[in-house]
Amino acid sequence: MYGAAVWQKPTREINIILSTEMDVLRSSARKSRMESIRNEHIKEIMGVKEKSDIIDIIERKRLQWYGHVKRMQEERLPKLIMEWLPGEKEKENVQEKRGWNVYEQP
Repeated sequence: MYGAAVWQKPTREINIILSTEMDVLRSSARKSRMESIRNEHIKEIMGVKEKSDIIDIIERKRLQWYGHVKRMQEERLPKLIMEWLPGEKEKENVQEKRGWNVYEQP
């Protein structure tokens, strides 16, 4: 879970994380998937039904990291990187470097 504060989380990744969490809970409860026990019942058995899932924990850690970086001094590298905005490249310079301007307009 180290470094989860800065991960990007596509929907596919979220589903993988949640299914892995349920696999861990199911194996800790010593229940097989062949037994066809619902996830809610597994969470009741393990005593985590009312607790937040791993995605909520990751979101909370991301917000903590964001607050930590926002409180940093202006010259610190993580703050500079977080606030950096990429500039636009000039198309003419890119074409000249790649040799695309072979045909010049008269």
